[in-house]
Amino acid sequence: MIGFAGMDETFLKIFHLARPYLDTRGNEEHTRIAYEFASRLLHEEGGEPLVVLPAIILHDVGWKSIPEELQTTAFGPGQRDRALNRVHEQEGERIAGEILRAVNYPPPLIEEILAIVAGHDSIQEAISINDALVKDSDKLWRYSEHGLTLLAKRFGMSRSQYMQRLRTKLEVWFFTRTAERIAAEELQLRERATT
Repeated sequence: MIGFAGMDETFLKIFHLARPYLDTRGNEEHTRIAYEFASRLLHEEGGEPLVVLPAIILHDVGWKSIPEELQTTAFGPGQRDRALNRVHEQEGERIAGEILRAVNYPPPLIEEILAIVAGHDSIQEAISINDALVKDSDKLWRYSEHGLTLLAKRFGMSRSQYMQRLRTKLEVWFFTRTAERIAAEELQLRERATT
C-alpha cells in the first residue's frame, strides 16, 4: 500500500480509503506534505496525533465533490464563491465520517476529527490545539516547493508574486509559533532557489 514512510497501519488504511477522493487539485501530494508538517508540529507543539493525523489526511477529501472547473473559484486570491468552499468542508465531513467508520475508528475521536474537517477553512479561529495544528499544517503546504509551484501557476502569478503573497501572510495565517517559524524557513528556501 502506498502511503507515508513510518505511518501507523491505521493511518495507512485511512489514507488508502481517502486516495480516490484526493485525485483532484493535486490533493494527494498536498496531503502527504501537510501530513509531514503535522507530524513536525505535533512533536514541537503537543496535540493528539490520533486526532490531528487522520484529520490532515481527510481534510480535503470533499473537493472531489466539486467540479474541477469550479474549484479555483472557491479559494485563493481570486475567490468568488465562498459557499462552494463551504461545500467542500461539508462533503469532506461526510466522506471522512464514512472512512473513519469503515476502519472502526473510536467514535469520540471521530467526532473531534469531523468537527475539524467541517471547519478547517471557514472557521477562522482554532477550536482546539488539534484544530490549530491541522489549520497550520494545511497552510504550511503553501510554503513548500510543491505548494508554491502549483499555486503560483493556478492563480496566474509568477513565483516572485506568489512568494510576496506568502510573505504578507506569515504573521496572519498561523496559530502556532512553530508553524510561523517553519513557514519563514520554507519561504527562505524558496527565495534562495529563485535567486
